Amino acid sequence: MLEALGLGPAVEAVYRLLLAQPDWGVQQIGVHLGLPESAVRDALDELADLHLLQPSRAEGEFLTVSPEVGLGVLLNRNELELSAKQRRLEAARASVAAIVSQFSSHRHAPEVVQQLFGLETVRRRLEQLAETARTECLSFFPGGAQKPDVMESSKPLDQMALERGVVLRTLYQDSFRKDPDTFEYVRWLSTLGGETRTVPTLPMLMVIVDREVALVPIDPEDGRQGALEIRSRGVVEALHVLFTRFWDSGLPWHEQDNPDSTGLSRRERELLYLLASGHTDEAIGKKLGLSLRTVRRTASGLIGRLGARSRFEAGVLAARAGWLS
Repeated sequence: MLEALGLGPAVEAVYRLLLAQPDWGVQQIGVHLGLPESAVRDALDELADLHLLQPSRAEGEFLTVSPEVGLGVLLNRNELELSAKQRRLEAARASVAAIVSQFSSHRHAPEVVQQLFGLETVRRRLEQLAETARTECLSFFPGGAQKPDVMESSKPLDQMALERGVVLRTLYQDSFRKDPDTFEYVRWLSTLGGETRTVPTLPMLMVIVDREVALVPIDPEDGRQGALEIRSRGVVEALHVLFTRFWDSGLPWHEQDNPDSTGLSRRERELLYLLASGHTDEAIGKKLGLSLRTVRRTASGLIGRLGARSRFEAGVLAARAGWLS
């Protein structure tokens, strides 16, 4: 448990035992821990080097330094070394960015569109982009909820990006609000400064980094095929405008989807619009991320509220009532 401070398992075991039994000698320690005397002596030498053990005037006895003092000093020393290393890494990162900016554009401009085949390839590329993001990372997450292990694995990258000052904005569909794992992940992200909103439907999976590169699916209907990495300034800017439009209409995660003046929630209004547009229950469920049962129950309730005898009539009456505006 204390290996990060330079104490191996045997050394830590000897130190703990001496704290509990300060009068024990080498032989007693070895018998109790099942260690040869040579291993015990090596451990004692290491503890002395770490200033966790002091020689006693009495031969064969040792004076252990209290954990508050000895381990506290080691912890502070390691924290200082870690901070110094972090500063060196940040300086190296800035130098790398300067070198890339100075030379890369002259020798080999990146491809405007690059194909990334397979989910694993896309996942690795997203991790690379997250590690190098400088200003913002914007994401659409349509469809079903993410797997818990995927969200868990993204936490370190999210945290490092936010600590660097990167703005993280994520748009989910309203249906994600019912998923406990997503709710917990968003709650954690918001404590670090991440921003999350939801909308009834999203057109496709999309990630935009620093307004310089965007990832979209090769086939929006089958994300398993992979993604297109786009670096065309015009296309990326257009996708950024698309994200902004959806973001501005999104509902912050901590707010509720309450009915409006017509008594409709946002999800009900979107379902009614899709219904009036001729979509099947299956297609509506896919677009809204809802089960077929939920779609049919909600549609039946809306048709009843309108006093319609058919779906077609429901669409006509909804339009007249201003429910589709």
